[in-house]
Amino acid sequence: MTTQYPRIVDLDEAPENRRHGAELRTMLTPPSCGATSGFMGLAIIKPGERIREHYHPYSEEFVFVVSGDLEVDLDGVTSALKPDQALMIPINMRHRFRNVGSTEARMVFHCGPLAPRPDLGHVSTEDGAGADPPEHAEVAR
Repeated sequence: MTTQYPRIVDLDEAPENRRHGAELRTMLTPPSCGATSGFMGLAIIKPGERIREHYHPYSEEFVFVVSGDLEVDLDGVTSALKPDQALMIPINMRHRFRNVGSTEARMVFHCGPLAPRPDLGHVSTEDGAGADPPEHAEVAR
């Protein structure tokens, strides 16, 4: 059977992934909808949970906080992230998210462009799981 595009994907169709800490549901991907420039999903972070530190060597990451109170560490610098706030994380910047509130946090994420292969797109840096990233690219202003 051939998948029809464009395609609406329900959250329940995206498998739960906890390899990086909190629950991640990658919803719009090349296999699920024919995406060619990136992928999008939802992070569901319970109070006290976190998404472990990592970086993306090929992709920028865009996040939008839907609900909850988060902190983000960007190359070791901590900032608050609240509902209705967005953040763009440059290529190679180490980052980690923590739910510091008393309710579940929901955060939409999008990474693009795609890495050459899925296994190259995410490099863990906590618990000795990966090397330090190279300097992140200078952003044109």
